[in-house]
Amino acid sequence: MGLRSHHLSLGLLLLFLLPAECLGAEGRLALKLFRDLFANYTSALRPVADTDQTLNVTLEVTLSQIIDMDERNQVLTLYLWIRQEWTDAYLQWDPNAYGGLDAIRIPSSLVWRPDIVLYNKADAQRPGSASTNVVLRHDGTVRWDAPAITRSSCPVDVAAFPFDAQRCGLTFGSWTHGGHQLDVRPRGAAASLADFVENVEWRVLGMPAQRRVLTYGCCSEPYPDVTFTLLLHRRAAAYVCNLLLPCVLISLLAPLAFHLPADSGEKVSLGVTVLLALTVFQLLLAESMPPAESVPLIGKYYMATMTMVTFSTALTILIMNLHYCGPSARPVPAWARALLLGHLAQSLCVQERGEPCGQSRSPELSSSPQSPEGGAGPPAGPCHEPRCLCHQEALLHHVATIANTFRSHRAAQRCHEDWKHLARVMDRFFLGIFFSMALVMSLLVLVQAL
Repeated sequence: MGLRSHHLSLGLLLLFLLPAECLGAEGRLALKLFRDLFANYTSALRPVADTDQTLNVTLEVTLSQIIDMDERNQVLTLYLWIRQEWTDAYLQWDPNAYGGLDAIRIPSSLVWRPDIVLYNKADAQRPGSASTNVVLRHDGTVRWDAPAITRSSCPVDVAAFPFDAQRCGLTFGSWTHGGHQLDVRPRGAAASLADFVENVEWRVLGMPAQRRVLTYGCCSEPYPDVTFTLLLHRRAAAYVCNLLLPCVLISLLAPLAFHLPADSGEKVSLGVTVLLALTVFQLLLAESMPPAESVPLIGKYYMATMTMVTFSTALTILIMNLHYCGPSARPVPAWARALLLGHLAQSLCVQERGEPCGQSRSPELSSSPQSPEGGAGPPAGPCHEPRCLCHQEALLHHVATIANTFRSHRAAQRCHEDWKHLARVMDRFFLGIFFSMALVMSLLVLVQAL
């Protein structure tokens, strides 16, 4: 800054000492005007004829580019074109006295400039002004156009991520002049988006302007400011493809564990694998999200899906215990036989091997492990032969024992098949329940993207 000021002072000195003969007609008129205007001019004081008069400054902002939106640190970086316009009472002239010259362009450091700054800036750099020229017109109107890269604080609400919309305000106002000395007003109802470069992540909906007059605790006089609210809507296509769609497919795969045969040995492994995959996606999401009280929409979907997979894995373990009930297990209770093996199995089309769909085994036929003969031994018919085998009591006892053992084995086998059948019914029932839950949750989230 010291070297720049030295060069600027040297240039002005050479301009004052430059002979008029070295310039053209227009240059001589501009030099004469410059010397006349700045002979007794100072840029240190507010340029008003009356010290009680309020100086009006018009502020216009053009959004050129969104450089970065840091959600974790809640900082918005923009490239803006800022135009300020005011009237300097000491820089006026008659164009006819200077050959019709009605405007000149001079360095902005030569004139008084309003100390308008960005109130909610988020960087540690000292506020500085761009070294651009100002356009000075004959009626004293000063127009100062300067580019600026701003870093402002922006409270980010990620509750609807990745289908969220953000509102980021940029508040401009004078740092030392109160409302009675300097009044700032926006030009137009919103910032200009004519030269905006489209952003790949954010879609700009608008940037309306609002003037406010506030009184701070440090000072008694009011301070006007202009707030430009940048309305942003996130482009969610990349997040849907990279984070949401894989989770949807994995969540639809998880209920298929109920469709795997119990003898495959992969029912629990599938649920655990799906749970690990969802945990990895949850960690990837947590790295890109700022710490906040509100959980993002996609985070809620991940947690709901992980909870569903956890319950489905636990139910799979319970159903496998039913499937592997041995011959020594108790028979299926009567209410379960009538409700689950009867009505529910028929409605879900779960039949035993060899039975057509919709015709489940009658509960009465499987409830009794006894044989249709109803006796514990062979029928003792009338026999009048003295040497008949039916009179051999030992042989009859052995035959009855073999028959009872065979009937007990068939009853135990029948009980084991009943528990397997019950496990298949429960698998089919929970397959429909959890698949419907996963489908409904996925559709509710994907509808937000439309």
